[in-house]
Amino acid sequence: MDWCWNRRCAIGKWLSLLLAVWLWGSPGVASASPLTDRLASFPQWEGKPPVETAQGELIYPDWLAGNWIMTSTLVEMVAPLAPDVTTPGFEGNRQFLQQPVRCPVRFVPKNALSGQGGFPVLSLPTQSLVQANVVSDRAYNGLSLAKAYLGDRVFRVWTDSRDGNRLITKFRDNRKLFSTVTGRAVEQPDAQHFIATELVQQFFQSPEKPYKNQVETTTAYTRQLNGTVTAEQLTAVYLNPPHPKAFLAGDRPVALYRYQLEFIKNSTNS
Repeated sequence: MDWCWNRRCAIGKWLSLLLAVWLWGSPGVASASPLTDRLASFPQWEGKPPVETAQGELIYPDWLAGNWIMTSTLVEMVAPLAPDVTTPGFEGNRQFLQQPVRCPVRFVPKNALSGQGGFPVLSLPTQSLVQANVVSDRAYNGLSLAKAYLGDRVFRVWTDSRDGNRLITKFRDNRKLFSTVTGRAVEQPDAQHFIATELVQQFFQSPEKPYKNQVETTTAYTRQLNGTVTAEQLTAVYLNPPHPKAFLAGDRPVALYRYQLEFIKNSTNS
């Protein structure tokens, strides 16, 4: 992902990963396959994906439940409107190409998030896991990913108690990043594959230069025979007013990123 403020390009990279494990929304399955088609057409994207208004939480397949070590590798980046429209953070993100980044993430039964205590998934019987609605532990995953890229510069990550679609990241210099999911869509072609997309409105609160944009993350998960999970994650950045070139860009993405993800079971509770 890309930001239009030079000193924070690493945050943009982290955000695109954060979105991959933060997805949540209604559990419906699309009757057609627009997300499958969208994956196949990357990077020739001319507009935003078809989504519905974000409500509730995304229910993941039961095979994503548990503790994982996630490895994410940026493998492709495209600025489709360059040189007319670019973002300063795009070139800075080239340092992450082909550089694997690892961090722990977890997916839990939905009712386990209410207390925000320890991680109960591994103590539950297997049958209970199958029956539970599996969701991303958004606050835990967000903090884990943020620290993997920015270390102690990140102070805290939490979900807004008034709006579960809103994630807040606070930095030690008191700047804040607000990420609000506005639209979602999912597809489940078969029992071993799951595709989800989200549109997220982002606002970086900074006394020097507040900034906002919209980010799409479309992720296709595959359950492998050996129990690992792999995924292809595609991230697109869209400009919002008052950016001076938002009108020129319209609904076309100004930065595109493709990541390869791998999830390996982690037996260590954290």
